[in-house]
Amino acid sequence: TDRIDFWTFGDESVRWLGALLFIIGGTLRLWPVFVLGKRFSGLVAIQPGHSLVTDGIYRNLRNPSYLGMLITAVGWALAFRSGIGLLLAALTMIPLIARIHSEEALLRAQFGSEYEAYCSRSWRLIPGVY
Repeated sequence: TDRIDFWTFGDESVRWLGALLFIIGGTLRLWPVFVLGKRFSGLVAIQPGHSLVTDGIYRNLRNPSYLGMLITAVGWALAFRSGIGLLLAALTMIPLIARIHSEEALLRAQFGSEYEAYCSRSWRLIPGVY
């Protein structure tokens, strides 16, 4: 959309903000991969040796990798000044929230009151909001 000036907005400062958000989001997306190691999976499943991680990056936020993915998507859209990119980033929330609910049901079944206690003191996706 940037080359043909379709649904574009902003100026070079928007591009730089987007690039910064892309880097921050990418870091936040990958950090949990290193924290969880082999337990990090694309599947909604309990992994062998699975334990509930509630410290470090997970202390206040239950889904830092998903937040990183959203920040990366918004950063990409801003870097290209793309209104369509922002719309697509927003639409990503629909399947993402459905996946989060599936994961939470699985974790509740596996860890019970330990997971409930963790939920009561942490944010699901966006600190201070959700």
